[in-house]
This record gives sequence, C-alpha cells and structure tokens, in this order.
Amino acid sequence: MRSWLFIFSMAAFGADDPLVTARDRQDRTALERLGSERLKAAAAQPKSAQAQYEAALAQSYLSEVALELREKRQARAAAEAGIHAARAAVAIDGNSAEYHRILGTLCGQIIPADPMAGIQHGKCAKEEIEKAIKLDPKSALAFVSSGVGKFYLPAMFGGGVELALKDFQKAAALHPKLAEAWLWIGLAHRKGNRNAEAKQALKKALALNPNRIWIKQQLDKTPGQ
Repeated sequence: MRSWLFIFSMAAFGADDPLVTARDRQDRTALERLGSERLKAAAAQPKSAQAQYEAALAQSYLSEVALELREKRQARAAAEAGIHAARAAVAIDGNSAEYHRILGTLCGQIIPADPMAGIQHGKCAKEEIEKAIKLDPKSALAFVSSGVGKFYLPAMFGGGVELALKDFQKAAALHPKLAEAWLWIGLAHRKGNRNAEAKQALKKALALNPNRIWIKQQLDKTPGQ
C-alpha cells in the first residue's frame, strides 16, 4: 500500500500538469527530474513561498510513486527533502491551508517508508493536517490527507478504517469529481471487507482519472464480492 497522499495537491485538479502526468504513469525518472528542477528553483528563491511549495509538492509525488513501486529508501529521501521545502513555505506564509496540508502529507509519507519514524513524524502529520482543515474547512484534499492518516493509524491510537472512510466521504461530498477521494473510499471499503462497495468506488475513481496506473492496479486486485 502506498503512502499518504501524497498525492494530493492543487495540481491534482489539472490533468495537464507534468507532475500529475508523471505520477499517473508511475514515471519515476520524470518525477526525479521535475523534483530536482523545483528544488533548485526553491533554493534560488528562498523568500518565495510558492517556489518552496512547488518543490515540496514535487517531492511528495516522487515519494508517493516510490512507495507504490516499493522503493522505500527513495520514498523517505524524497519526503525528507520535501519537508524542508514545505516548512520553508509555512514559515513564509503560515495562513495557507495548502502549505500546511502538503507539510502534513510529507511527514506522513515517511512513516510507511520507515515505521520507526512514526512517533516523530506522526505528530507533525496530524497537527499540520488539522491546521489545514481549520484554515480551510472546505478543502477536499485536506480531508483526504486526514483520512489517509487514520487509514494507517491503529484504532488504539485514534485511527481506524471507519474513521478514515468518513473523511474520504467528506472529501467526495466537497469535490465529487476528485478521483483521489473515490480511490480511498474504495481502499477503505476493501480494508473493511466490503469488496462490492470497494470495486464500485474504484471504478468511479478510474472513470474520473483513467490514466492513473495505481487506481487500475488497485481495481484489478479487488475481489468482486
């Protein structure tokens, strides 16, 4: 299973964005190139919150795909590089819900790559996503990120699949055409042994984003009943 969302960004709404295209195709080579370019741009513009955010976003997408491909070492390295850029963006503009969301997402992405880092980075992930939702209660992406955190967090620590599902459903209600929301609704149903509902949600996700290889893979591995 992949990481936090990674995946989630303003760019997720634009299929023509090169990051989205590379993410959808699981093209690590393109993501590595784009990530390097954006890190260099961020270094050249240390006072630009947008430049820092774009660098963080690229690293989050790279971490996401690396986890999908089971390249945990690269996933952690990308997330760590992204965290540095995301913290810089938040420091420049702490009122941006999206900057807090991407920071929380990146902190969460380290955990599947290195479970021993869960205590340190889990706190960052939870707090930053909560800040994002407080700043923008209508951010579908923030609710997806929140749900992914609960999806991986054991119930004894305040997580669990049913709590996660509520966040994913909230995201879908806010943005019905967000493929990521339906993808995670499907994964939550599958984890809850509701395969028919899982398959239906995953089919909807694929219809919304037919280019996403990872959605196809999850649909193929989901039993019909």
